[in-house]
Amino acid sequence: MRVFVILPAAGLGTRMAPGHATQTAPKQFMELAGVPILVHTLRAFAAVPEVTSVVVAVRSTEMERLTAQVSEHGFAQHVRVVEGGDSRQESVWNALRALECDDNDVVLVHDAVRPLIEPAVIRRTIEAVEKHSAAIVGLPALDTIKQVERTADGAIVTATIPREYIVQAQTPQGFRCGLLRKAFAEAESDGFVGTDEASVVERAGTQVFVVAGSPSNLKITQPGDLELAEFYLKQRSGAAS
Repeated sequence: MRVFVILPAAGLGTRMAPGHATQTAPKQFMELAGVPILVHTLRAFAAVPEVTSVVVAVRSTEMERLTAQVSEHGFAQHVRVVEGGDSRQESVWNALRALECDDNDVVLVHDAVRPLIEPAVIRRTIEAVEKHSAAIVGLPALDTIKQVERTADGAIVTATIPREYIVQAQTPQGFRCGLLRKAFAEAESDGFVGTDEASVVERAGTQVFVVAGSPSNLKITQPGDLELAEFYLKQRSGAAS
């Protein structure tokens, strides 16, 4: 059994713009502690010996830049760059079709802008996929969750959902390769677009198990997230010293 990683990184990162007026690059290429965010993410998976290779899906205009960064940081032998699509699902599907994986191999899909994923969490996800065929990283909901109905005057609460029934999905999300390919092929045929890989697999009738995540495994999507990520990095550096 081999483990492959897909990093969809074709997003434009428009939500970062308000706090970064001079931003000219997608957020995955912005620097965190002097290193591109995407490189931090690659380093996290490189630290897990079980990982065979990584495929990164980016926009065609960014392929040359990423290929250069991959080579500069010593990942050339284990990282492949492919063209992404207009949506996350298209990018993952393009990368999945580029993989030469067997049905029982493990495929992990991870947000390129979650650079602080811990190797221990990656390993737990791999183990969960080996046992259950499908697993995601998730955090228990801490706040009270309300179901609402949208109206012209605003949202109206229709129900309070017990927190023990709710998890906040993170990544990686892992699946047996054959299972993920079949689910994505069916989704493409039916014109279904999911919010994440798990939603596509759930639609195909497969149970998805949850692996405990971490608050530090944040997705850098808006102003303030970069500063928080730098705070977590400094905490880790202090703990390691």
